[in-house]
Amino acid sequence: MRLAIDQALVDRTLRMVQLARKLSASGDIPAPLQDSPKCPRCSLVGICLPDETNLLAENDRARRCTVQRTLFDIDRPRQAAIRTTLPSVHDIRRLIPARDDLRPLYLNTQGLSVGKSGLVLKVKEKGKVIQEVRIKEICQLNLMGSVQLTTQAIQTLCQAEVPIAYFSMGGWFYGVTQALGVKNVFLRREQFRLADVPAFCLRLARALVAGKIRNQRTMLQRNHVEPPRQELNLLRCMQRDAEQAQSLQQLLGIEGNAARMYFQSFDGMLKAGRDNDPTGNDEHCMPLFHFTHRNRRPPRDPVNALLSLAYSLLAKDLTVVTQTVGFDPYMGFYHQPRFGRASLALDLMEPFRPLIADSAVLSAINTRMVTADDFVKASDSVALKAEGRKKFYRAYEQRMDTLVTHPLLGYRVNYRRLLEIQARLLGRVLTGELSTYPVFTTR
Repeated sequence: MRLAIDQALVDRTLRMVQLARKLSASGDIPAPLQDSPKCPRCSLVGICLPDETNLLAENDRARRCTVQRTLFDIDRPRQAAIRTTLPSVHDIRRLIPARDDLRPLYLNTQGLSVGKSGLVLKVKEKGKVIQEVRIKEICQLNLMGSVQLTTQAIQTLCQAEVPIAYFSMGGWFYGVTQALGVKNVFLRREQFRLADVPAFCLRLARALVAGKIRNQRTMLQRNHVEPPRQELNLLRCMQRDAEQAQSLQQLLGIEGNAARMYFQSFDGMLKAGRDNDPTGNDEHCMPLFHFTHRNRRPPRDPVNALLSLAYSLLAKDLTVVTQTVGFDPYMGFYHQPRFGRASLALDLMEPFRPLIADSAVLSAINTRMVTADDFVKASDSVALKAEGRKKFYRAYEQRMDTLVTHPLLGYRVNYRRLLEIQARLLGRVLTGELSTYPVFTTR
């Protein structure tokens, strides 16, 4: 296109520059665009989420108006009124892809070393290259135990904004190396400010815990051989109690009781018995996948070993997501700050524990992707062998790549994409664009 550089165009350009600088200096967030044709072609639409923010903000306004009306309207049920005022989920345009083309890379073999040549990672064992991986094809690098990484590789990964996660050989999550990345200082400022507001922390924590309990109940209904009616009824009552808790301490108690009730019935979702020595006479035989209660540090049975590893992987993914979005992962709202603990990642993790971590464990066991031969027992503790960890990483990533329909937004995305969407929606709550956090729950 040929443009005539006349005085009118110069004046308009300078005026736009002045307005852009004024907006940037003010710190005010402009309202998301309404059905703009620019959005589908914008590379930042996955960050802005214009249609999602508009829909949820409209839902908030509709609920507030309906509550005010139904205070004086006893002839119409409140819930029915709310449903009729909410816009249809089909109004949202599908602007972001369901899946990311990039995949995580796990290096699990002890003694590996990783260097780089150009934009290719070279994985070596005893000085011999055993695998080459393009950096542009991975979204994160996970190092399990004693794996060496050269400075040149670290610099290139940081430049490509690929996070590096460090674990112990047993799966304990140590931390993440990332590029600078965190530029949204306004979001962090609101995060720290609201973390000191007890009423906000309690309101958000109620939603997170109630969503977790609801998802635990859904897991039992879906996967239990004979869903226990009494436990399901109690979990529904605990969900309601969580929504009305008066303090974080009370909420912790409710969550703990719900977890105890859930794990009491967890064994009914396991459909694998003993693979060897059915009589149980051999003391060296690995008791396979019989679950009585949750234990850790160290886990004392194979199921608890898998659960601990799954929670560690999920905490890692949410730590990476929160840093990518612009949060400080160590400043939480429900989990109070503690040295070395990514409290915000644990906050966002609560509703996803049953849906991602527990589900990955059940899938690995019930499909016999992981068997008794993949575990080793030492004293009272049980751990996965290297080959068993590889199998479980595959089961976990399969779960993360599963497509699921968002109950409020109406489109299908995989769980990895969903974690980022939920983190960005929490950011909208902190900046005042949304009044309530839409916790992800499923039926």
